[in-house]
Amino acid sequence: MIGGLAATLALGLASPVAAQTEGAPEVEAEADAAPMTKGEKRLAKLLEGRVAGEPVSCIRTQRTAQMQTIDRTAYVYGRGHTIYVQRTDAPEQIDDSDTLVINRFTSGELCRVDNATTFDPFSGIFTGVVFFDDFVPYTRVKTDAPGEG
Repeated sequence: MIGGLAATLALGLASPVAAQTEGAPEVEAEADAAPMTKGEKRLAKLLEGRVAGEPVSCIRTQRTAQMQTIDRTAYVYGRGHTIYVQRTDAPEQIDDSDTLVINRFTSGELCRVDNATTFDPFSGIFTGVVFFDDFVPYTRVKTDAPGEG
């Protein structure tokens, strides 16, 4: 009887502690999550209605391809159905006022192994080196018409 009472008391004492800590990792993760930067908000808006695909090491480029520089966040290539996001290995150093100059190893493609440097467009002064990561494709999701499916 005493053993059963001790087990019941131990269980009763442990339950509130377990209940208090069950959601703790989620609460800590939310507290640690920094608010979105201006660049992250701009990128999120560009990616609305799109789904990420498997990262690729090279993308095809065309003279008409559009590139956007999102300050301290990413470079975005392409337009239309699929766009490619290049966050680089140091996205905090991406400056939308710099000019990106790319020395390609292959024609018609932009690859993670290509050399890229940045320059101040007004003074022409070298401002940094860019090391690319894989390019992540984001494809527009087809939406069903209202009342279907």
